[in-house]
Amino acid sequence: MPPIALTIAGSDSGGGAGIQADLKTFHARGVHGLSAIAAITSQNTRGVAAVHPVPLAHIRSQIAAVFDDFPIGAVKTGMLGSAAIVRLVAREMALRKPAWLVVDPVMIATSGARLLDEGAIAVLVNKLIPLADVLTPNLPEAEALLGYPIRSAKDCTRAGNELRELGAKSVLLKGGHGSGRDVVDRYFDARGVMELRHLRLKLEAHGTGCTLASAVAAELAKGQSPRSAVRRAVAYVQRALAQGYQPGSAPLRVLAH
Repeated sequence: MPPIALTIAGSDSGGGAGIQADLKTFHARGVHGLSAIAAITSQNTRGVAAVHPVPLAHIRSQIAAVFDDFPIGAVKTGMLGSAAIVRLVAREMALRKPAWLVVDPVMIATSGARLLDEGAIAVLVNKLIPLADVLTPNLPEAEALLGYPIRSAKDCTRAGNELRELGAKSVLLKGGHGSGRDVVDRYFDARGVMELRHLRLKLEAHGTGCTLASAVAAELAKGQSPRSAVRRAVAYVQRALAQGYQPGSAPLRVLAH
């Protein structure tokens, strides 16, 4: 039997991000994927047309159903949408204590659509992030969590350390929104900083953050250490992105899993 991982996130009707990307990633990494859908989006490669939060009672029911039956090796959270949903998921994770929790603080879609209410950020900081084994923000998400711009390598070091001070055991600060020839992802834990550097691909992509966090969760479920899980996940995303394709009318690539 393969290891098992759970994603708690939003559904992407375009198939490139969210629950759909998470389950594709779990399968590609040799992990049986479970899902609890927190929101339903109407979206395609051109953008997000609508977001419908799933009722709290049904989110709770989905989480209860999978935890009552499956030996879950890791949990990944993605788009949660509202303060009430973040609070619910944090309460469930504190109660069920999964072996590994990867928190992807999804706030804004690639198209620019807002995927997390302003009022939910404080709940995320106070309730869910302190439970995280790995927190995986991109640079704009880190800026929103910390309240200041992140422009330089020094800023990144400060941000990574301050994000860990919020309670997360480790932080993978993704560098895709930075500038320069290389993308530099920085992983912060009790041992210090590990940099992962790779050539920046000149293309617009969709679902990279979801895929990376899911790949980390999959590797943790398979028994890898957090550092090894992060290295393997970053390498996987780079391969999937390089082999990506353009399924819709917009010049937006999705990853090849």
